[in-house]
Amino acid sequence: MKKSPLLEKLRTTIRVRHYSYRTEKCYVHWVKRFILFHNKRHPAEMGAAEIGAFLTALAVQGQVSASTQNQALNALVFFYKHVMEREIGMLDGVVRAKRPEHLPTVLTAAEVDAVLKHLPGVYWLIGSLLYGAGLRLMEGLRLRVKDLDFNHRSVMVRDGKGGKDRITILPQRLAPFLHEHLKSVKLLHERDLAEGFGEVYLPYALARKYPRAPREWGWQFVFPAEKRSVDPRTGAVRRHHCYSKTFQSTIRKAVRLAGIHKPASSHTLRHSFATHLLENGYDIRTVQELLGHKDVRTTQIYTHVLNRGGNAVMSPLDRR
Repeated sequence: MKKSPLLEKLRTTIRVRHYSYRTEKCYVHWVKRFILFHNKRHPAEMGAAEIGAFLTALAVQGQVSASTQNQALNALVFFYKHVMEREIGMLDGVVRAKRPEHLPTVLTAAEVDAVLKHLPGVYWLIGSLLYGAGLRLMEGLRLRVKDLDFNHRSVMVRDGKGGKDRITILPQRLAPFLHEHLKSVKLLHERDLAEGFGEVYLPYALARKYPRAPREWGWQFVFPAEKRSVDPRTGAVRRHHCYSKTFQSTIRKAVRLAGIHKPASSHTLRHSFATHLLENGYDIRTVQELLGHKDVRTTQIYTHVLNRGGNAVMSPLDRR
């Protein structure tokens, strides 16, 4: 199949800016949908009006969420600015998808234990770390060996949401399990090296700056995939981290097996981490720092899901 020069230029532009492969796939997807929506008209012939019509259709006919609509907008603005070299003006009259105002799903401590109990093998360790350190799923899967500091009981999260680094806590209870897990991971890495592989993906230009680093133990993923795979960007054969969709389906099954009827996912473990810390008396600024929230108002949402109600108000009926 003949490749589109514009889409190839979009991919190159994204890679020059060191965006993730997930972002690359997402942006290419939305630009394709935009062009197909307008019957394959060339993007040079279109602009703000056509983008507005596309976004409105997503909200009205597609009934997408507000975050999905914004994702499509970001992709198209990036495409026009950096590939077509045109600024997009005001998008008047766009029907905005409604952003639902709902509280995050939170599990009780007993429910968390029940879910983790039904996670098999390494997935139990991943789930326990997501909950115990308040990690997003991809933050947990992308952890490198060097990011775990057992002496200081800390986890270094590199390039988290918004490209920020932060330090969070390493649960002492998990330390012995992580030590045992890393022993098996190291044996796997040594076997890869013996078979002529053993390199891991490094972000940005680190692989060129430190040519030996991709094979070094400290840079290996804490949770490597079972099989080696081909890097879609470079064609190199490497062992990547565990596949996110596999863990997501595993945790959904664990929620069902635990008999929990809440709409829980891997991110629910992070919500539960924050809520349980506040229940235990930790101040909101500390929780904000551990979660990596830029604005404390984002963290404040967890005060509304505490067992005692918003702002820890006690019902007057309970005082009788």
